[in-house]
Amino acid sequence: MTAPVAAIDCGTNSTRLLVHDGTATLDRLMTITKLGEGVDATGRLSPAAIERTVAALREYRAVMDRHGVERVRITATSAARDAANADEFFDAAEAVVGTRPELLSGLEEGRLSFRGATAELDPADGPFLVFDIGGGSTEFAFGIDEATSAMSLDIGCVRLTEKYIESDPPRPEELVACLSITEAHLDDVAREMPESLGAKTFVGLAGTVSSAAMIEIGLPDYDRDRVHHFRLTKEAAEDVYRTVATENRDDRSHNPGLEPGRVDTIVGGMCILVRVMRYFGIEEVLVSEADILDGLAFSLFDA
Repeated sequence: MTAPVAAIDCGTNSTRLLVHDGTATLDRLMTITKLGEGVDATGRLSPAAIERTVAALREYRAVMDRHGVERVRITATSAARDAANADEFFDAAEAVVGTRPELLSGLEEGRLSFRGATAELDPADGPFLVFDIGGGSTEFAFGIDEATSAMSLDIGCVRLTEKYIESDPPRPEELVACLSITEAHLDDVAREMPESLGAKTFVGLAGTVSSAAMIEIGLPDYDRDRVHHFRLTKEAAEDVYRTVATENRDDRSHNPGLEPGRVDTIVGGMCILVRVMRYFGIEEVLVSEADILDGLAFSLFDA
């Protein structure tokens, strides 16, 4: 029997763990840690953000020990790429987990996300365009059996919120700024990955997309079986966007399935989601709860 492996993703907004035995998922956990909070303004990870993330990693280490995990792959993405003091976090994380985080490039992030998201899909439904709306960056990856092209954009739900949204609820000009900045970055995708315009199936990853699905379903508590491979229509995404963008924070927090840690950043994330769907003429997005974590776990079994 293969010993379980673990994959940990230290993202800008959340820190996540997957424990897998090669056949099935044994544990999948997510904690909103906001590692990248303020990085755009200061260029550094704050001590509080590092401690929040390391506290989550301590809990994950205990979970891994219970499962007898022997091999771990832990990665850091956009927030750490942008921070001058990333090594401070890496040192603290290594002390707790026993493995030093890898700093992924945006391209590596996109390819791993593609592998995880498409593993269960029928290649006949390809080519696929997988997009992962993170806290600090958004990755695009295109291909059928594997990603043949990928790129990373410096837009994410946290980054747009911190840069452009100051009002509660957001003013129209703040929303226009988020949408316009997103469109400018999507022009880069169309220019550098023109094949992406010919995708047959569009797959959306990460908390913004999952939250939109849960709000649309009216799902008060997370249920992976109902969210994974839910088909989010353009009409539904636009409706969720209009709802969260016109509510103040208190009202927004009452949307079903919207975790407290996402209340402040969901509008920025939805600006990205609806602009992507408008830009590519997407009528529906396949929501995937399999993502970079699954790609990381599969890579360990390849080794």
